[in-house]
Amino acid sequence: MQKLEFEEAVEAIVARNSRFDRDAYQFLRESLDFTVQRLKKMRPGRSSHVSARELLDGIRLFALNQFGPMVVTVLDYWGIRRCEDFGEMVYLLIQTGAFGQSETDSQKDFEGAYTFHDAFVAPFLPSVPPESSRKRRRATTESAPKTE
Repeated sequence: MQKLEFEEAVEAIVARNSRFDRDAYQFLRESLDFTVQRLKKMRPGRSSHVSARELLDGIRLFALNQFGPMVVTVLDYWGIRRCEDFGEMVYLLIQTGAFGQSETDSQKDFEGAYTFHDAFVAPFLPSVPPESSRKRRRATTESAPKTE
């Protein structure tokens, strides 16, 4: 199989299977670059190979940084709803020759790493449950001196 440049590979994939938006593949590529740089800073001299779990963690961090609380909306718009979707995209890119893989890599490695709620929604939820904060506010208001 002839190795395709990244943009050519994405065009070929989207022409055959439009399940994921073109921009999703670009985001995946940028997330991979982010992850490689992050891992090299943490462990200088390491190989540039990234495991599925490392990539998913990099995707999570990069997505939160890029899109903030809108991340789930953006990913959903692109057709991405779970970690396995990233795995499918990676393996479509591997099939075109745009990405490489080691002998130990498997598409199953992308299964169940995290839920999108835990990864992308929970970081933006209040740290105090609403019921507890209401009780605290009520107690503070009741004990405050009344002004006339």
